Amino acid sequence: MPLTQAREIAPASRLENVRYAIRDLACIADEVAKQGHKILPLNIGDPNVFDFVTPPHMIEAVYKAMRDGKNGYSPSSGIKPALDAIRGEAARKGITTIQDVFITSGVSETVDICLAALLNPGDNLLTPCPDYPLYSAVLAKLGIGLNTYYLNEEDGWQPDLDDIRRKITPRTRGIVLINPNNPTGSVCTRAMLEQIAELARQHNLVIFADEIYDKLIIEDDPHIAIAKVAPDVPVITFGGLSKNYLAPGWRIGWGIASGEASVIKPYLDGINKLLRARLCANHPEQYAIPAALDGPQDHLIEVKRKLRSRRDLTMQWCSDTPRVSCVAPRGAFYAYPRIDIPEGDDVFVTELIRQKHVMVVHGSGFGQRPGTKHFRIVFLPDEKTLTDAYSAIGSFIRERYQ
Repeated sequence: MPLTQAREIAPASRLENVRYAIRDLACIADEVAKQGHKILPLNIGDPNVFDFVTPPHMIEAVYKAMRDGKNGYSPSSGIKPALDAIRGEAARKGITTIQDVFITSGVSETVDICLAALLNPGDNLLTPCPDYPLYSAVLAKLGIGLNTYYLNEEDGWQPDLDDIRRKITPRTRGIVLINPNNPTGSVCTRAMLEQIAELARQHNLVIFADEIYDKLIIEDDPHIAIAKVAPDVPVITFGGLSKNYLAPGWRIGWGIASGEASVIKPYLDGINKLLRARLCANHPEQYAIPAALDGPQDHLIEVKRKLRSRRDLTMQWCSDTPRVSCVAPRGAFYAYPRIDIPEGDDVFVTELIRQKHVMVVHGSGFGQRPGTKHFRIVFLPDEKTLTDAYSAIGSFIRERYQ
């Protein structure tokens, strides 16, 4: 008789540090939904869940590619028409020292590949606090400890330069800049970009510029790419179809590598080695890239009109609600209110789901300055849904804390 294996197969210990608060709350929501309650979701930044539709000319481009037999593997870096379109977009952003362009399965894969190609055991990477939890998850997977720098709530969530300076060590290899920011909706000023670029020059850092929301500036202010401000500094600019072009499920992202060629080339060789090892990104969906970047941009007018209205509604609610304050978001579709409560923000969001059936994400799931408590709102839903959700949150706060 064969022996029965009695011991559990344990996962790698480094996964203990992997958290993804945005989706981890879904387990609680599933329990509530099974009890027959409808959940009001303000937790997932997916425009297609709400009244935002992928532009038809992009869908037609993908459909045509599939009909034309573009269903096998593509080149590892991506198809030429898409790469050319991304280079054209980079030029429009003012990036003049482009050294390479590559297409990935969403920006999530861009981040994964770029960090894996750079960091050795013992190295560290500066990431914002609060931040999008993908970065901490990838670093945990790589066995790299967190080295976070604060965003300053008193300064419109701009990066805290003094804190960045304090956190740079001899083993710091790069800095992540999410601009526009998730979860706060802040947008970096040109002066701030210039100062971060100067720190990167002084300390030989790679800048990872997550600019996936660069066309979603709510007030129509111009977005400034840090690679434009710092053409000599090694910068990997992240972009994709998910947010600006309302196609998150297609999983199409890209990286634009810029800087001094001789400085960045060895690193790009490493990135391309990993790109080849994973074969390629989704092939037919890549044909949507030139359709998106070089085609009509009309959808952005309506998208920004909706976001502006829903942002204003959100800010009015924050202003009118006791124990809540919020820095007005300037880009993307997130607000990050601060709450004055006697318990953890994780308890706040958990009980909010159970009692009022509204989903937001706790600020501690993104990291936050000690002693502060926040929650993230996705203000993508229509005004009626938002009004209902905010009424429920307001009632919850009054009933629980006053």
